[in-house]
Amino acid sequence: MLPSELPDLIYDWNANPGAASFPPRRVGLFDETLRDGLQSPSVRQPTLEEKLGLIRLMAEIGIDEVNIGLPFAGERFLREAAILAREIFDQELPLECLCGARVLQADIEPIVDLSQSVGGPISAGLFVGCSPIRRYAEGWELADQLRLVCEAVRFAVAHGLRVMFITEDTTRTDPETMRQIYGAAIAAGASQVVISDTVGHATPTGAARLVRFMRELAGPDVGIDWHGHRDRGLATACALAAIEAGADRVQATALGIGERSGNTPMEQVLVNLHLLGYAGWDLMYLPEYCRLAAEICGVDLPVNQPIVGADAFRTATGVHAAAIAKAMETGHQWLIDHVYSSVPASVLGRSQTIEIGPLSGSSNVRHVLSRIGVVAPDEELVQRILRVAKSSNRVMSEIELLRTVVGVFTTLFKPERET
Repeated sequence: MLPSELPDLIYDWNANPGAASFPPRRVGLFDETLRDGLQSPSVRQPTLEEKLGLIRLMAEIGIDEVNIGLPFAGERFLREAAILAREIFDQELPLECLCGARVLQADIEPIVDLSQSVGGPISAGLFVGCSPIRRYAEGWELADQLRLVCEAVRFAVAHGLRVMFITEDTTRTDPETMRQIYGAAIAAGASQVVISDTVGHATPTGAARLVRFMRELAGPDVGIDWHGHRDRGLATACALAAIEAGADRVQATALGIGERSGNTPMEQVLVNLHLLGYAGWDLMYLPEYCRLAAEICGVDLPVNQPIVGADAFRTATGVHAAAIAKAMETGHQWLIDHVYSSVPASVLGRSQTIEIGPLSGSSNVRHVLSRIGVVAPDEELVQRILRVAKSSNRVMSEIELLRTVVGVFTTLFKPERET
């Protein structure tokens, strides 16, 4: 079979026969790791140099915009936002940057000053809580919020800031409130709006309905972002549903870190968009981006984390290993990537790995022995290694394997004792 025919080996039930064969538009990505991600109560606050390292990787991947923090939160956050912005502008990184603020003039003024001092445009992400439950708990009146929104957006626009308008808890807000508050922000000059699933309430169906509602409300010239959380474990699915319904961008964080159960994981969104045919990113940098985020934020990177976990492309099961090993023998990378995986490891700069463990078969052993330089191993060697592996309760380390090989060779080739 020729390599060009290999993709015909997979029938894709995900495809819509009536849809176009490729996505008709580009989807943007907005990185919230250094703002919402750092609101997780369990993360360590990265140093400034660590933040700079992560921003450089965002640029390498091709992420469009980054939230560089909340300057109104204090002098430290203002100073760090200035340094991060200057790095982006001075190094000419292909990243836009934004700072968050409440709908208060006092919060917006530091962004105005920052934008004027760093020599480049900084957008303002103006947010307000508007769901009925939030207004009830806070004792807020919608009329007062509408006034604050209008004043804040007008002030920011008058001072040269591009405004992205955000409502918290959008996914539990009634249509009439949305019409009033988003309508007011857009009329005042907001050019981007955000639908926020602040508490992870949305299902994919709900996310799609909201995006379609927002498109009708905002019109064709206002950009729509989707911002999701994973309290119900649906963040990635909701993000994809939002894109399919017409959202222009998705907001996400590395490894999904953030408030409570976290945000939409950036790496999952990127890989799924790639698999759906969208383009514009270099996924080879994703593993390093996630590794660095885990390191600088002090969070674990689970071995079974999709895409970037240690076990994502690793198997010790005999049936799986046999198929992967045979694919490797063909030399066709597409077949190696897909025979036992829906995510092509090579796109991420990773590779399929076969190990030896209690559930392994002889194909595991032969493949691993070949990998360490033992070609055409004796059948007795293979079976002895298998017996050791099956008597264990975990995968063999390379040291354990080498010790077993040496032990077997020592036994097989032990000279007869002199009589």
